[in-house]
Amino acid sequence: MLKKQVSLLIAGLLGLAMWAGTAAAQNDPTYKTLDYPGAIATLLQGINPEGQIVGGYTDAAGMTHGFLLDHGRWTAINYPGAMRTLATGINPQGDIVGNFYFANGEGLVPRNQHGFLLTDGTFTEIQGPGYMGTIAQRITPTGQIYGCVHNLDYGANMRGFARFPDGSWSIIGTLSSMSNGPTPDGSFIAGLYTDLSTGHTHGYIIMNGMFKSFDVPGSLLTQAWDANPQEDVVGTYEDASQKVHGFLLSDGQFTTIDYPGATSTQVRGINPEGDIVGFYTAAGKTHGFLRIAHGGGNF
Repeated sequence: MLKKQVSLLIAGLLGLAMWAGTAAAQNDPTYKTLDYPGAIATLLQGINPEGQIVGGYTDAAGMTHGFLLDHGRWTAINYPGAMRTLATGINPQGDIVGNFYFANGEGLVPRNQHGFLLTDGTFTEIQGPGYMGTIAQRITPTGQIYGCVHNLDYGANMRGFARFPDGSWSIIGTLSSMSNGPTPDGSFIAGLYTDLSTGHTHGYIIMNGMFKSFDVPGSLLTQAWDANPQEDVVGTYEDASQKVHGFLLSDGQFTTIDYPGATSTQVRGINPEGDIVGFYTAAGKTHGFLRIAHGGGNF
């Protein structure tokens, strides 16, 4: 089970009382499939208030690239010299963060994974001091970057982090954790961690420095991947039958998110308007999707 949880994480203090109930779909949101042209798989990862979307796609040769989707215009993102690139977060100014693997023969191993910042066409490597690998997941309007650092695996030594515009770093969360979704001021952070005593993965929030764990009711696994300024949290969970779904946690209520007709759905990002991005599998192929909130003005 732990191996399956780690696989879901890469495809990146108990005590919060479980929120009761699962809410119905809110205001009939609209779903749209978004696939990078010619891709065999597309994964949407992040969305900003302007409706710009970032993610990754796999081409016909099996290579993975990042992308920016800016109101219908697709642009590939490839870190120079990398064998694999994935874009994961974008702030209102259009600064993009993500991850890459160097093409140095080490392959897709944790110690060879590094973060990047892309600003005005210029890449900057994001590498946590004292760690071999770094996953950059989100960037705030003020340039704070969140994600996780790790060494030989994504297990016990993985820790959430915040990197500040002055170049300083702060390790946050608990062991085997990943910080994924901050509010703009960083006072609220959503993420995930694995309880090493049980091998189970849970979502968490850190609110004003207080760490609290949570799970979607009845789930075998819960991962929180993003949060917006209203403190709505989105992520992915696995139910008792081992089917994978997305979720939205808003005002204390869970809403299950399943792309219509999909065999599995994963949610990765949410913006202040409540628009949600992720990816789903249907007929054996993985597609990106956008879930437009009721009255979504950017689309």
